Amino acid sequence: AVNDAYKTNKLIGVLAQKDANVEDPQVHDLCAVGTVAKIVKLIKMPDGGTTIIIQGKKRFQVHEIVSEDPYFKAKVSLLTEEAPTNEEDFAAIVSSIKDLASKIIQLSPNIPTEASIILRNIEQPSFLINFVSSNLNSDLAEKQSLLEINDLHKRSERLIHILQRELQFAELKDKVTSKTRTEIDKQQREYFLQQQLKSIKEELGGDSNERELAQMKKKAETKKWTDAAKKLDQSGIEKLERMHPSTPDYSVVYNHLDLMLDLPWGEFTEDNYNLNNAKKVLDSDHYGMQKIKNRIIEYLAVLKLKGDMKSPILCFVGPPGIGKTSLGKSIAHAIGRKYVRVSLGGLHDES
Repeated sequence: AVNDAYKTNKLIGVLAQKDANVEDPQVHDLCAVGTVAKIVKLIKMPDGGTTIIIQGKKRFQVHEIVSEDPYFKAKVSLLTEEAPTNEEDFAAIVSSIKDLASKIIQLSPNIPTEASIILRNIEQPSFLINFVSSNLNSDLAEKQSLLEINDLHKRSERLIHILQRELQFAELKDKVTSKTRTEIDKQQREYFLQQQLKSIKEELGGDSNERELAQMKKKAETKKWTDAAKKLDQSGIEKLERMHPSTPDYSVVYNHLDLMLDLPWGEFTEDNYNLNNAKKVLDSDHYGMQKIKNRIIEYLAVLKLKGDMKSPILCFVGPPGIGKTSLGKSIAHAIGRKYVRVSLGGLHDES
């Protein structure tokens, strides 16, 4: 049929298969509505097959198959396009179709940019709708459903919904592709910089620095970190690996991590809330100050009953040398805790 039509310059009727997997389709395997087409070019393939380029002309509907040998012949009727009743509404839909199709073309690298130029130059609404419908990246059943709609207004509305879905998919695909490309570029850049940094460190003799960081990592593995502390430690070590020991910030980060590693994470002493013992320790360490010692005993008594008390915090105020620090040492000694002095002087936010 194809060869005869091409040689005689005749039109052919093109029908889609209901199931593309059927190799030898019969009449019942074909859709009833198809396209009248002109064969523009016929190409013989090396495997013996034939590829044709066709141009759609009109839609038609099959009424009766009159012959199946040597190829299908049928009685058909041409389908006319039902013009829209609301011209303004239809014009707006057509404009939206053109905009959506242009956006999809821009986001799809496999579609040539020339398609946008072709799209802009199409002025006839029916041709635009048919052109976009035939080039949709959707399944055959959806394209066939569009082909079977006679009302141009309804077909354009259906096409709008399909294009909106296609645009969402194209945007998502472009976002994923861009993100993947960015991550790959970032990884390649980081690898390149790490290699450069490694070479620079070797030139500057950074072996001792690497040994110190390796020891820090080994010591960190023995700590019972909280998740936040572990993340902070890893972040700090990564910073040190990127910095040279001679930079001012290096010592700040290093000292902070060194302090974190020295802290007794997950190690606790068992408190001894023996009030008689506490009173005895306070009396032996300090003469007088009865009101203060009574307040401390009262505080320890409440702490013993409740088991945990976040507030109030005891605050000793006064000039140097009157026993504030020694009272703290006595309290630690009385309940069996290790005494640690932390100076907050000079901080902007003492909390």
